[in-house]
Amino acid sequence: MTYVEKIGPKIAEWEQKMFRKPGLLEKTSKKLNKQMNRLIPDKLQTVITATVKGLVKATLFEADYTPKRKVEDKLTLEEADEMARELLGTYRRIAAVEGAATGAGGFMLNMADFPVLLAIQMKYLFELAHVYGYDTSSFSERVFVLSVFQLAFSGTDRRKQHYEHIRNWQAYKPQWITEGDYHLNLDWETFQQDYRDSIDFRKMLQMVPGIGAVAGTWANYTILDELGETGMNCYRIRRMQENQAWG
Repeated sequence: MTYVEKIGPKIAEWEQKMFRKPGLLEKTSKKLNKQMNRLIPDKLQTVITATVKGLVKATLFEADYTPKRKVEDKLTLEEADEMARELLGTYRRIAAVEGAATGAGGFMLNMADFPVLLAIQMKYLFELAHVYGYDTSSFSERVFVLSVFQLAFSGTDRRKQHYEHIRNWQAYKPQWITEGDYHLNLDWETFQQDYRDSIDFRKMLQMVPGIGAVAGTWANYTILDELGETGMNCYRIRRMQENQAWG
């Protein structure tokens, strides 16, 4: 059995999990998120949206997230997967430590956690791209990174659309070979709301006095874990489609 045949069922299992109907916990979490969002002042909502917008623009057009790690263009898919697991372990620890620190620091530090966690996630995805052999100095690869991020934290009604972009990347890629107006076409409000809907229940627990540090550690660890699973499977699919599994 080849390595591709071995991981095929795992990818299929992940796809099924991604498209299954929301469970009770997810529905309850979404209701709580909506109630919380009504309590957040409009000015703060504007700040959060601006933070996401600034991060996306930095991802697309600046060198902030370009990793020092070389592009691993000689690894087999199995070797890349092993390196990706090690990378995820590193970033889970970084995120967990950051969550513990902000969780123990009260409301203001918890608000500061939002952009810091986003930055950690983006740095992770950029490094992950290099592990699988894709150079993030290319504009199209940066767009792919954002597509992976959106898939990981999209609402159930938009997940199919994002996954379509991943599965058919070779068809979408040519329009993003050079810097275009990708960022202008994004629905910023939906982008940040989908992300917050995915993490708010966990981050809300981080603000509870007495358990903030523990909840922050758990929240950031699991958020990175979900991103890692999505990222690895997206790059696996892409490598297999491009016949770059090499064993």
